[in-house]
Amino acid sequence: MLDNMIFKQLMKHSFTIPVEVTYPNGKTEKYGNGAPQVKIKVNEKIPVKDLLRNASITLGEAYMDKKIEVSGSLQVLINSAYESANSFLNNNKFKRFLPKQSHTEESSKNDVQSHYDLGNDFYKLWLDKTMTYSCAYFEKPDDSLEEAQMNKVHHILKKLDPKPGSSLLDIGCGWGTLMLTAAKEYNMNVVGITLSEEQYNAVKQRIKDEGLEGQAEVLLEDYRELDHLPFDYITSVGMFEHVGEENLGEYFNTISRYLKSNGVALIHGITRQQGGAYNGWINKYIFPGGYVPGLNENLTHIIESGMQVADIEMLRRHYQRTLEMWTDNFHKVLPEVRKMHDERFIRMWDLYLQACAASFESGNIDVIQYLISKGPSARTLPMTRDYMYKD
Repeated sequence: MLDNMIFKQLMKHSFTIPVEVTYPNGKTEKYGNGAPQVKIKVNEKIPVKDLLRNASITLGEAYMDKKIEVSGSLQVLINSAYESANSFLNNNKFKRFLPKQSHTEESSKNDVQSHYDLGNDFYKLWLDKTMTYSCAYFEKPDDSLEEAQMNKVHHILKKLDPKPGSSLLDIGCGWGTLMLTAAKEYNMNVVGITLSEEQYNAVKQRIKDEGLEGQAEVLLEDYRELDHLPFDYITSVGMFEHVGEENLGEYFNTISRYLKSNGVALIHGITRQQGGAYNGWINKYIFPGGYVPGLNENLTHIIESGMQVADIEMLRRHYQRTLEMWTDNFHKVLPEVRKMHDERFIRMWDLYLQACAASFESGNIDVIQYLISKGPSARTLPMTRDYMYKD
């Protein structure tokens, strides 16, 4: 009885939109003014002790197991919870930190492979043709996802102001679109590194198919173990979220070590302006070992590694739109996904995409591009930002 009362109070104060909640006893309650925008059906009692232990894991698993069902947009519902000061996502009574994460080279390899080695065929279903699994960049309102992903690649490379024949290291190269675009269109000599065997095999085949063997190379190894000469430029997209809180300093020190004097790097990744954080459910089911660092945290590590900041750009709304497009794509290919995975996996992945979109929409997390240089800031770059936007 006490659990039911506490859970009802939790629901009552957790949303800024009107919602309708049907409880396990069949009774329905409406919270907020106006017609319900989202309906929640609680099929089984949710123990409050589990919510207190870790609300994100408890509610995420309840949704995956159909103990909770939602009619309406998950993104709208979760964004509303982030916007409510009294929700389980914001109230200190329900915030719990996870145990310290392990980020040895072996654990990092296992973490990456658990997510990215779900199979290229799975990602091909709902990513665009570039196979880019990171925030796109929408220059125009009607940009397609593929156009926006290529916009992002060029936006990153233009920020470097790269010279033909120069060298580029792409740390966490994904399926290779950025590094191979740098080789083909900017005449750069490129090296990409990844811990995902699926990505490594795909990029290696692309290099062969596109005749870039003398200009591009992909390596299957930890970013900390690279044995190459320093590079003129470094890019790293969606990587530092995986290295762990305790290894962020080493990550930026490694970038500094791999850069030539006055070299330039563009580091693009998810950052919290409010400070670093873990998410229990995402750590358990989506990105093992993941940690979203705070803005101040990253800036401190950049400076302590002997580099300086040349430019910072926030792309939060771009990632929200990217995730919304991925969600639409995922829903369109559900018949094909069902041939690969069960319903629990599908509900998990759908929750992940929409929850992340809501988190960006609410400002709970951001995605930021850090343009940094080894030595005095932007010593080798043009005096104004105009060069970043020229064709």
